[in-house]
Amino acid sequence: MCNALFDIQAEIDDKTLDTLGFAKGGMFLIDEAQQRALVAGVYTHIVNTAPGGSGANTMIGLSQLGGRACYTSRVGKDEHGVLYAQGLTDKRVQACTATGDGITGICVVLVTPDAERTLCTHLGICRELEPADVALDALRASKYLYVTGYLWDTDSQKAAVLHAMRAAREAGVPVALSLSDPFCVNRHRDDFLAILGEYVDLVIGNEEEAQALTKTTNAHDAIRATAPLCRLASVTRGAQGALLRDGQTLLDIPGVPVHAVDTTGAGDLYAAGLLYGLTHDLPLETTGRLAVYLGAQVVAHLGPRLDALDAEAIARLCSQQ
Repeated sequence: MCNALFDIQAEIDDKTLDTLGFAKGGMFLIDEAQQRALVAGVYTHIVNTAPGGSGANTMIGLSQLGGRACYTSRVGKDEHGVLYAQGLTDKRVQACTATGDGITGICVVLVTPDAERTLCTHLGICRELEPADVALDALRASKYLYVTGYLWDTDSQKAAVLHAMRAAREAGVPVALSLSDPFCVNRHRDDFLAILGEYVDLVIGNEEEAQALTKTTNAHDAIRATAPLCRLASVTRGAQGALLRDGQTLLDIPGVPVHAVDTTGAGDLYAAGLLYGLTHDLPLETTGRLAVYLGAQVVAHLGPRLDALDAEAIARLCSQQ
């Protein structure tokens, strides 16, 4: 479960970016009028479109690994909503996207000749996700429910998440929560701690997010501080790899050296590897190595996803048990 954002990538020059009024490399939340004007202004420069958002990136990555995934969010009854659902289906992800009166969330990615990416996001109707939108049959048939912290910004989204988590608990389905962003943690820390203690089996975050959640100053203390709240925890550490905790057992997974091009999507692909390993009964250390590998591979490319995976490299990783 996450915010459905239809990605529109456009290649423009610096002069056009200046005309549009966005600072290069920034991330901007825009309103509906700005979104419509922006898409019209870059329409002839669009080079790629795809279903996006953090959770969709993770589910697509999971599908690429050979896993089975279902994605829940809300889209509009518009062209982008139809394309979003079709794009998920094309990536072998079951699309359980509810529809409503409003416009589908859009992220316009403006790429300049120096490969710098400027992101302009209008969240649209995904913020109106509600309990009735949750695909309970798919949830009850799943091995994990994965929820991102981005869903904690509206009352209806929170109600939908809690509804799903309660249903997962009743069905014996473990729950994973991605902390998503330090801003999410700082805004909703008390709520996150409460749901960790009541519903969450696995919490995933980077160093900054985990430290903000636990009020600690390093990754090791942060992951240990989650032990009273949930059985499994993961803290990513960039080039240094990741920490994984199962109960009181702590694993330090080394990083995979790559030439970093774009860190967008690293956490999403890391989560895909983690969820794949956990749902396919891989040992925790093997799962960690797979997750770190995937996160590193996406960092070495421009954009939040990989067009294809190195099947032989992944097979080697998964066989090292």
